[in-house]
Amino acid sequence: MERELISAIAHHDHPIAAPVSPGNLDHLLRRAALPEGARVLDLGCGEAEWALRALELVPSATADGVDVSSHALSSAERAAVARGLSDRLSLHQVPATEFAASEPYDLVLCIGATHAFGGLKGTMEVVARFVRPGGLALVGEAFWERPPSPELAETIGIYPDLAGTVAEVESGGWLTVHGHVSDAGEWDDYEWSWTGTLARWAADNPGPDGEQALAAMREHREMWLNGYRGLLGFVSLLLRRV
Repeated sequence: MERELISAIAHHDHPIAAPVSPGNLDHLLRRAALPEGARVLDLGCGEAEWALRALELVPSATADGVDVSSHALSSAERAAVARGLSDRLSLHQVPATEFAASEPYDLVLCIGATHAFGGLKGTMEVVARFVRPGGLALVGEAFWERPPSPELAETIGIYPDLAGTVAEVESGGWLTVHGHVSDAGEWDDYEWSWTGTLARWAADNPGPDGEQALAAMREHREMWLNGYRGLLGFVSLLLRRV
């Protein structure tokens, strides 16, 4: 099975695709205070739940969603149609590093997709090219709550702590105007959904694909329960370009 398909299946019941509750997603978007007619860009949008919710909160807004996964974008398109938002959401299957726009945006989203730009610093450099003067970015990134073992850091990734994450993002000419640190309940809900949805799909699809999905689920669950649970944090930062 394609890695992108496994991810799409795992996120089916949690399209936010990050350890963030629907209520806290709404809170972050409301704090952005988007103007009428706002333009929103979601880089690495997945199923585009963040962009879709922004469109629901600002009925005159439009959004572009960018992702390489045809599976995720198909889910995004179906969700947009079901919620009556397809006329205001444009989806682009292209690497986020190759996306180009003719006009700037009021809000640029990049949630859990900074790897596409080589990390947080590279992400902010790209985002800066899309945000209008005085506009905002909403970026979701992992950080280490406590220092991990070298083995775990090598497996999961090299991240600073929360203070280091904020310092890194602000070093490129950004000002943090709000933020949300995901709590243990949000993390557990996300991980149980990810592993549980994949396990259920594997049980319903016996055969080589089901076995591969089940193996991916078990590998992920082992890394979570006996690795980064309680150690890895996630922060969503609302940032203004200065």
